[in-house]
Amino acid sequence: MDHYVTGATIKALREKLGMTQAELADKLCVSDKAVSKWENGRGFPDVSLLEPIGKALHISVPELLCGQTITNRNRGSNMLKSLFYVCPVCGNVIFARGEAMISCCGIRLPALEAEEADEAHAVGVEQIEDEIYVTASHPMSKEHSLSFITYMTPDRCETCILYPEGNAEARFFYRGAGWIYTYCNQHGLYRCRLDKKKQE
Repeated sequence: MDHYVTGATIKALREKLGMTQAELADKLCVSDKAVSKWENGRGFPDVSLLEPIGKALHISVPELLCGQTITNRNRGSNMLKSLFYVCPVCGNVIFARGEAMISCCGIRLPALEAEEADEAHAVGVEQIEDEIYVTASHPMSKEHSLSFITYMTPDRCETCILYPEGNAEARFFYRGAGWIYTYCNQHGLYRCRLDKKKQE
């Protein structure tokens, strides 16, 4: 059976904080021998202690369970380095400006990696006054469709949610160079570059 939290994780986090076993034990109202057993793999903390352990070690319970901490890296407020998360169950679209621990419908969602748009997922971009009109000749059936189109620039992210049997199109106020993202429910996330020169 897989253990829900490892002693190595507890030990690494405790040492990173410069905390002794006795100090951690005091925060959890357990003996230092109990902490020693956890860290040496001779025992495991009760499930009821997960939240207190996480709080004492400055880590969320999901991070504690997977043994991975998420560090907030300064991304210089550049939206172009943002990440997308999409729930395969309900289709929920979550946008984050950095790496995050995100769950939906009981599933931990991985950050999507965008591929350069291929012929089947290409988009057309047309300038209409101060807007851009984005279209895609992509199936829009319940089984196979685009879920959203996003226009991302260094300081803004705008998303248009699409629905099966609707049109694969969106209008955005033109804000300069950036990326157009589309999400296909069968093949994943795609992107294409939108240059400063508005193009068709």
